[in-house]
Amino acid sequence: MLRRRVIPCLDVADGRVVKGVRFVDLIDEGDPPELAERYAREGADELVFLDITAAPAGRPTLLDVVERTARRVFIPLTVGGGVRSVSEMRDVLRAGADKVSLNTAAVRDPGLVRRCAARFGRQAVVIAIDARRRPIADGAWAAPDAADGWDVVVAGGRTPTGLDAVAWAERAVDLGAGELLVTSIDRDGTGSGFDVELLRSIAERVEVPVIASGGAAGPRDFVAAVRDGGADAVLAASIFHRRIHAIAEVKAAMAAAGLPVRATPVPAPA
Repeated sequence: MLRRRVIPCLDVADGRVVKGVRFVDLIDEGDPPELAERYAREGADELVFLDITAAPAGRPTLLDVVERTARRVFIPLTVGGGVRSVSEMRDVLRAGADKVSLNTAAVRDPGLVRRCAARFGRQAVVIAIDARRRPIADGAWAAPDAADGWDVVVAGGRTPTGLDAVAWAERAVDLGAGELLVTSIDRDGTGSGFDVELLRSIAERVEVPVIASGGAAGPRDFVAAVRDGGADAVLAASIFHRRIHAIAEVKAAMAAAGLPVRATPVPAPA
């Protein structure tokens, strides 16, 4: 059985790691290379680096920050934000990324997914899906298990697209995506737990790994994302940045629930 991955996320704005709630009210959390090195040392299976202001600003990824981060870690690194062409994906890979996450540009030009997969292999192409639960006519929220309950939002959560998140996930995989990073904007930074219904709705319809993102408060949320949501990996930011929970603690809870995980390194004696 494949081991389930625990992935810290570095949301980067102006060269610094930040974290907010539902993509707004950002707070500085530290230096990307320093945090990356710490997480690799503490047992992270992979890292995700997202340049969250690149797409809204219409600029490329901050390659110098990616390079400095990649030099400090020896675990897989996914980088996203501002990649709009095959050549820009090439540049990010050359800067040290193992995989590249596409979001806004892929929605606007779905053929980009196919072109990138053809050039670099689908294992290098991650499609990030930022999903917001769709309101219904009376102002309430759609039922959690509604098949059409989530819309895709792009440009750092600023721009609704009208795309159904589950349908877009299926299409992205057909175009060549090798992995999906699924973030619930409604849950992001709230500590209310992953949107298990969203995860399950997508995981049941695709045959590529799904990474859960948005809402983790503690170890049991990671367990639920995998056990109930069908996620292959779980991603979090603030609970790791602020040392609310350790990676080892999360993995211990997952192992206790019968989920296979990679052991965390044993700290050297002082």
